[in-house]
Amino acid sequence: MLYPVEHKTVFVLDRGPQFARSCKQSIEYDVMSKTKTPGIIPAAPIMKSMWTCNVETMIEYMRIVFDIFSSKRLIRVVVGDETLNGWQQKDQNIQQVMLSLGQVGPPSSKSKEEENVIRGLTEAVQALCDPTEQQQEIDRDVIQNKGRIICLTSAKSESQMRAFEECVSDAIIQHNQLAEDSVSLLPISHCELVLVHVTPVGDETKITERQNREISSLLFGEVHVTQSAKFLYNKLIQLVQFHYGLSSTTVTGIPMKEEQNASSSANYDVELLHPSQAHDDIMKSAHSDGLVIPSKEGLPTETVTLKWCTPKSNVVELQYCTCAARITPVDVNSRPSSCLTNFLLSGRAVMLEQPRKSGTKVISHMLASHGGEIFIHSINTARSLLEDPPSISEGCGGRVTDYRINDFKEFMKENRLAPALPDMTSTGVSHMNRAKVHLERMSRFWPLVIGETIIFNMASHIDPLPTIIVKEKLDDEDVLECQKAIYHVVGMESRNEPLPTSSAGPRGKGPKRDEQYKQMWSELESLIRAHADTSPQHQRVLECLMKCKKPSDDVKSSPKKTKEEKMEVDPTAEQSYAWKELDRFQKMTEREKLEMNKAEGGASSVKKARLSMEETQFKTKAGACNLLSLWTDRIKSVHSKRHAEFSGRAQSDGNQAELYQNLTKQLQENAGLDASAPVQKGLGMQKKM
Repeated sequence: MLYPVEHKTVFVLDRGPQFARSCKQSIEYDVMSKTKTPGIIPAAPIMKSMWTCNVETMIEYMRIVFDIFSSKRLIRVVVGDETLNGWQQKDQNIQQVMLSLGQVGPPSSKSKEEENVIRGLTEAVQALCDPTEQQQEIDRDVIQNKGRIICLTSAKSESQMRAFEECVSDAIIQHNQLAEDSVSLLPISHCELVLVHVTPVGDETKITERQNREISSLLFGEVHVTQSAKFLYNKLIQLVQFHYGLSSTTVTGIPMKEEQNASSSANYDVELLHPSQAHDDIMKSAHSDGLVIPSKEGLPTETVTLKWCTPKSNVVELQYCTCAARITPVDVNSRPSSCLTNFLLSGRAVMLEQPRKSGTKVISHMLASHGGEIFIHSINTARSLLEDPPSISEGCGGRVTDYRINDFKEFMKENRLAPALPDMTSTGVSHMNRAKVHLERMSRFWPLVIGETIIFNMASHIDPLPTIIVKEKLDDEDVLECQKAIYHVVGMESRNEPLPTSSAGPRGKGPKRDEQYKQMWSELESLIRAHADTSPQHQRVLECLMKCKKPSDDVKSSPKKTKEEKMEVDPTAEQSYAWKELDRFQKMTEREKLEMNKAEGGASSVKKARLSMEETQFKTKAGACNLLSLWTDRIKSVHSKRHAEFSGRAQSDGNQAELYQNLTKQLQENAGLDASAPVQKGLGMQKKM
């Protein structure tokens, strides 16, 4: 029979002199210093020893395991060559371990126990060979004995860490040889060694972390490096979640009365640990986005947030649950955790709902107590397994009646399997894998329900794009056909043609046409993007779609920014607008001019709001222009239209244009001079008169 690795766990505590040192993290206990009363000398800080931190974090590890798994997961503690408890159920409790640790006592800074880790690891291997009560009831020949060793130590170098691993590997071989000749021992078939190197807070270390790797055929090992105090606590909480497959749930919005003022109440949060099976349904659903957040207790893990929902009646026995698992608080001594535990142990039930920004409330979990133990129940949010499955053709059950039945028939016809011919099997190509790849490519984007798709309901408008885009290779003609389909959809949107969607919404009103086209473009992009990585030709189709797709709503919602960009692109718009305003002002009567000047001089906020967006933007942009620059630019533009520029001026390089160029060359030839020799220029004229 196969037992998991977490069935047997052995803790090895290093009792060397280095753990008699301080952890270098002070404890806040002086209440008088916070009041800032004058004349009071603050008390000296108190710091725990590293041994105390190791014991406390190990006890917290054991508490979580015992609370959740009861008698199914066993833990033993070894200090030096002494085992503090056994595998029997009477020894599997924290009180027994604490009494034994009190008898052992803390380490001394003057002690010379340098080899206590080697003896402890050897004793841990021997403890794994001892059978548990569950293993004694089964034939030893069919048992696969597995276990885990967690050692809290402080190594001096990497070589010492490797020595610990070699010690465990050699001890497993020796004890397996002894177990073969013994009736009361079990050989170890698999062992995991977790070495946790602990240092004081703020100290540096030369030990590096190593992931889980194979040391021998029977031993796998990993190395973790952490500081003492709260850092060691966070590391062991992270390890216990990984070793036992635990998940975290944070119950938010718990109403509690204030401790100081009982008349007022506040909302608190409590983080709980439980097996991860309680979150299987919620992770498979489509509403899991935003539920997973970092731990609010400061742990290096993630948690799922569920909101407190007070039930109107006690409905413990009326809920259809798919999973039930024990829970334990992360901070068991906090007041919110204690209040929640006492509330549940009194017989009340707490419903937990998923926090959603919109839509109906979804109650996915329930906290309730059974037999003095608190459980988290996963409530089924989908169709119940106890109900009869609905008929696809007739819609029995009245839930889903618009499956794409005809499209699915065509999909099955296009993906039928046929027996391979003899010459095909001789090539060595795995046709089964080829068929799986083909099926995966054909079903990357395939909605099941008619009401959840638009593009597959308008096949006559976008054909043959859905058929071509799923091909493994495309040629230029296929790309052209896809582009034509995209351009056709663009023309439909420009003509504001209706799309084939459901006309009735949840309140009898269908979605707006802009929203329909927005959904259609998003769905079309999802279809093409799912195949864009297949080949460069598929990427060309995606690029064509992105060019034709309208900008997002963020761009549409900022018309002011768009108009400012257009004004920057066309600077002449400011001048033309200014001259139009000037002409309109000159055509006004004296009374209208007087009223306009008064309005500009002492305009109220109401009159300013009546100005159009273009006028406001232009005044902001053209405020730096003066009348002289406007007049000069207008004179230049008017004069440039009245005559054609002299070709000599247009072709000249400087301020003067040379006249009679051919005459100058003839004079040089007659004089016997070289044409390239410098000659004094003759008549010229200014470029600007």
